Amino acid sequence: MVPKMQAYSAPPIRVTQEIPAKRLSEPTPGVYLFDLGQNFAGIVRLKIKGAAGTQVRLRYGEMLHPDGRLMTENLRKARATDFYTLRGDLGGETWSPRFTYHGFQYVELTGLAERPALDTITGLVLHNDTPLAGSFECSDPVLTQFGKNAQWTQRANFVEIPTDCPQRDERLGWMGDAQAYIRTATFNADVAAFFTKWSDDVVEAQRSFGAYPDYAPYPMAHGSAAKNFGTGWTDAGIICPWTIWKTYGDTRLLERHWDSMTRFMAWRQASTTPEGLGTSLGNPWGDWLNVKETTPVEYLDTCFNALDCALMAEMADAIGRPIEAANYRARRAKTQAVFNKTYRKPDGTLLVDTQTAYVMALWTGLIPEAERPNVASILAEKITRNDVRMATGFLGTRSLLPALTENGQHDLATRLFQSRKFPSWGYEVINGANTVWERWDSYTTEHGFGGANGLQNSAMNSFSHYAFGAVMEWAYRSLAGIDSDGAGYRKIIIRPRPPTAGSNPDQAPIFWVKAHYDSIHGRIASSWKNEHGVFTLDVTVPPNTSAAVILPQATVERTTESGVALNQAAGVRVCVAAGEDLRVEVGAGTYRFVVK
Repeated sequence: MVPKMQAYSAPPIRVTQEIPAKRLSEPTPGVYLFDLGQNFAGIVRLKIKGAAGTQVRLRYGEMLHPDGRLMTENLRKARATDFYTLRGDLGGETWSPRFTYHGFQYVELTGLAERPALDTITGLVLHNDTPLAGSFECSDPVLTQFGKNAQWTQRANFVEIPTDCPQRDERLGWMGDAQAYIRTATFNADVAAFFTKWSDDVVEAQRSFGAYPDYAPYPMAHGSAAKNFGTGWTDAGIICPWTIWKTYGDTRLLERHWDSMTRFMAWRQASTTPEGLGTSLGNPWGDWLNVKETTPVEYLDTCFNALDCALMAEMADAIGRPIEAANYRARRAKTQAVFNKTYRKPDGTLLVDTQTAYVMALWTGLIPEAERPNVASILAEKITRNDVRMATGFLGTRSLLPALTENGQHDLATRLFQSRKFPSWGYEVINGANTVWERWDSYTTEHGFGGANGLQNSAMNSFSHYAFGAVMEWAYRSLAGIDSDGAGYRKIIIRPRPPTAGSNPDQAPIFWVKAHYDSIHGRIASSWKNEHGVFTLDVTVPPNTSAAVILPQATVERTTESGVALNQAAGVRVCVAAGEDLRVEVGAGTYRFVVK
């Protein structure tokens, strides 16, 4: 292959923040532990004074053992160690490592003759400089914290490629993690250039037979040469470009990689059964890290095949390929028909009886529209019988709450979001998490870090792994109600969905949300409160755009905008009933809607 020089399209990797050490301890004599108070990716600035020739050692870790020692078992073979030999400058010296970075919250310093000062260590946050674009807060402080955790985890893993984790001997661009999380990533930060660059890596890593591999770039293989992909992972080659186009409205990425995506879809068609059902040909990652509910790969493969066809049809329309769009829609229709014939019983239940099976069938639209509420109620019953707990892994969790909300089970979705029971997002936060964990049981009160078998921590246990943070897509789109009508946010949807008062017996239901998203057209803001029978919504619509605002359980007679009746309010164009809700169309500006 002839080497090819090309421009680097992603934002540069740079120090974006400094974090001072918060606490200093000495678990054993001469071993000093600095706690920076936040798990992140980067390096440190060492500020030190001592005799020339003195060598100090710095080790890094995400957690501490119960006795206060640095925990490094979960780093596996990664040494995560720096050494520095002092020059002996009388005024002191400072140093930072180069050509490396670590994932850590704690720094262990040894080799000093006396106790160091707290400012000896300062953390330097490193990542591709993707500016933060979104903010989410709500009346539940645990979930406000989880939103911040997701942002920190994203920053720690967006270093050159979307890595799975920054701390251990891996740092691979795992495709399944990326496709599950990418929509949340777009809400958190401006990632257009970052994913444009990584899309080139994905295409370069594409296998000769058409599949995209498990990770990109692709320096080594998991499994045999013919099994270096997995369902839900390989599909990132379609899902990620589609998501970037839908978020930023730019079709150039689609046009540049259309031939690659077409080769992939030809392989996808060849790898399904003649009837159109999915198969299990690659690595069996499946619904990775589910909680004792395994969903067959063949079933998941059918769902992703249908999803890919739908997304390809949309993209084909966007770049002026109507014949290809029609062909992909026909392929999807064939898959939908055989799915319902093969997997669905007359009463609406599925032959594959897992939460993820129901979620994926709903989320990918394989269930006929009229029958989705019934299937969603079956899913809700399964979750309720499971003590209102999730059992989903990487693939099912991303789409669990959207599938519930869009099919009449929004109160249950919000209750799951607010749960503190294992497994849940809240469980991580109340157990001290300031980033997103790889596993639901990365730490549990019963088994600590080692898991039920005692071996988990040295096998696979990251505390900075964004995949389960994909729920924040739902938080922005369904709770705050910020979405795009079509590609690129030129037409905006503001549809906040407050839970029903009293719908959560475990926690006080969320009664206010404040969020914003800096789109390519400017800031979109949605802030609502539902209290004492009055719903108040403050909205900001950026210049050169318009928005459809869906007001829950509202009528024209009971609604005002900035204290004025709707039919007299400036900027309010159309008011029409939308089921039990009210649809109000507005232009750019700021608005305050009050529904009594």
